[in-house]
Amino acid sequence: MPIEPSPHRHPRHAIVIASGGLDSTVLAYWLAARGAELTLLSFDYGQRHRVELEHAAEIATLLECPHEIVNLSSLGGLLVGSALTDSDVAVPDGYYTDESMRATVVPNRNAIMLDIAVAVAVARKADAVAFGAHAGDHAIYPDCRPEFVERFTRSARTANEGLLVEEFEILAPFLDQSKTDIVRLGSALGVPFERTWSCYRGETVHCGTCGTCTERKEAFEQNDIPDPTSYSRA
Repeated sequence: MPIEPSPHRHPRHAIVIASGGLDSTVLAYWLAARGAELTLLSFDYGQRHRVELEHAAEIATLLECPHEIVNLSSLGGLLVGSALTDSDVAVPDGYYTDESMRATVVPNRNAIMLDIAVAVAVARKADAVAFGAHAGDHAIYPDCRPEFVERFTRSARTANEGLLVEEFEILAPFLDQSKTDIVRLGSALGVPFERTWSCYRGETVHCGTCGTCTERKEAFEQNDIPDPTSYSRA
């Protein structure tokens, strides 16, 4: 049986930060199963794996919901030092360690995306912004931790006092769950995993060896669920 996320109010309309990956796609399907109207919001921030945006668009089509892409492509040139935005930094292979995971940090990425998503929520009268941070992100990514979500929510409410709809909230229901838990939940929801993208190398198929591919394979293996992903390397 899938492990359900911690109880949350069922939103009427959620702006979902959608990368086209496992976590945000399972999140979108989980919200849709609860009757929420969805708007998927993706970001081109100069990432080398920009192919993920095509997968987010596919998911939006399957869910029959709007999909918007925010063009922040020039930002990538400013955010040097990250393997995701800097071609001089290699994407690490194998299981993540603290050191290798640090190479994939894009400074303030979630805060930037959430700020824009909150503005879209104000404009569209949505009562929630949702993103798919999970427990495996906590160690190195500061903007994936429960304290960040709590403090960002307070900041968003203060910055938009009188503009947000009643009961507005930032939803991060997977904060206490692993990637394995998320895949199990997604399987129960009928998520089309073959349409999702995880690889940070951004080639035509998943590389199979980078940290995100390694995590992806492990999550399917630990659930004894067939992995529909094509990998170029074992």
